[in-house]
Amino acid sequence: MPRRQQTRPRRGPPGSVRIIGGSWRGRRIEVLDGAELRPTPDRVRETLFNWLMPVLPGARCLDLYAGTGALGLEALSRGADECWFVERDARVASALEATLLRLIGQGATGAAPARGRVLATDAPRWLDRPPLNTFAVVFLDPPYAASNLGDLCKLVARGWLAPLAWVYLETSRTRELPVLPDGWQLHREAQAGDVRYALATVRSPKP
Repeated sequence: MPRRQQTRPRRGPPGSVRIIGGSWRGRRIEVLDGAELRPTPDRVRETLFNWLMPVLPGARCLDLYAGTGALGLEALSRGADECWFVERDARVASALEATLLRLIGQGATGAAPARGRVLATDAPRWLDRPPLNTFAVVFLDPPYAASNLGDLCKLVARGWLAPLAWVYLETSRTRELPVLPDGWQLHREAQAGDVRYALATVRSPKP
């Protein structure tokens, strides 16, 4: 998931990132200058979506700290039915909505198409409310310096997950992954460059 840059800066603005698989393979996503976004690297996304390949078709996804939306858009490209994107920067959220309209909103005007929903709001505040829906795949990639990955896991666990869900976690390579909530199990973990990332599987308790 794209995130605000908090560690080693890139050498110059990236300009755009590409969708690396699925029906939109090779399509470009704009990265706004001055927005301090750093999309999840291609190598990490390729590994992550190889892990997720069996569960994406028809899934409803949630891309928190969405930024460019690279993770959620990759999921839609690879067969996810729907993705909600949460991004607090209004300018970045507007650019993401324009990207959705360009990719899947042919003929749509005034709003993003049904498969993608952009919410211009703060992720922890949005999660700290009665759940609006449940999600089978959640991308959790907050700014590295925020050190709130564990708190976000606890918020997501409060009713936002489908009975069997998958949660992607990303942080700095210098940080440990948080203690997972009850019912969560680490499925895969890897490192690449400055990135430590993992995929957890969650079996939500029956109501």
